[in-house]
Amino acid sequence: MTAMFPRLISGLSEIAAGHDALICDVWGVVHDGQRHHPAAAEALIRFREKHGPVVLLTNAPRVPAEVAAQCASYGLPSDCYDAIVSSGGAAREELARRSAGGKLPLYYIGPDRDLAMIAGLDIRRSTIEEAQVALAIGLRDDMTETPAMYAGELEAMRARGLVMLCANPDLVVHRGERLVHCAGSLAQAYEALGGAVIYYGKPHRPIYDSALAAAGNPKRPLAVGDGLLTDIRGANAAGLEALFIADGVHGEETRPYTGEHIQALFTRFGAEASAVTRALKW
Repeated sequence: MTAMFPRLISGLSEIAAGHDALICDVWGVVHDGQRHHPAAAEALIRFREKHGPVVLLTNAPRVPAEVAAQCASYGLPSDCYDAIVSSGGAAREELARRSAGGKLPLYYIGPDRDLAMIAGLDIRRSTIEEAQVALAIGLRDDMTETPAMYAGELEAMRARGLVMLCANPDLVVHRGERLVHCAGSLAQAYEALGGAVIYYGKPHRPIYDSALAAAGNPKRPLAVGDGLLTDIRGANAAGLEALFIADGVHGEETRPYTGEHIQALFTRFGAEASAVTRALKW
């Protein structure tokens, strides 16, 4: 019996006709944290012209308007997508609900640049000892810090029984050529200590339901992403066909670039994609 390997394709045009919407990852697929990928933008534009809507689905710990502004700053054309759904937007909705009854004392973990996440909400930043809940946006300085440096804080949070709201389930992302840790790494470390975490974003089902609704509840959507644990496993759990971008966050693990090796990688991560391409292009 011949082993079944994923289809290696040269571009989205080879499979686009079988789909009526794209649910597309952002960081690692359409930009690298410094500049956008022109070929990816062209692929999204062509899909929109020929086949259906494009929804950008990101684990960025920012509301959709901020994600749009960030993408624009990297040069991404606004006409390559129809909507943005973000884990940051979902987390802010939860914070709005939790703070509706009055000042919510919150322990914030993240850079000051992302404080817009809680701006305008009835929230008071507090110490671990005073907090009712913790919010993890990311490391305060992800260019120099690692999750291990937060061990003391996480242990103190666990001792208090604080629930961590994780606004970015990604473990790592590329910033240019460099891999940096995300809030998901902190959440993983907190769970290892016995702490409770609520995740907003991929691979969890609610964020896919939001993305599909934003796409008009298509009949044959295709999920595109480079993260096997988040993008691809999330698509699998949501029942979506997936296109894996091999030269993204798993770039060093996708060598040699053969169907047999990629399938072995899928097996190791418990993920599956029907097609694989090195980078998103038409």
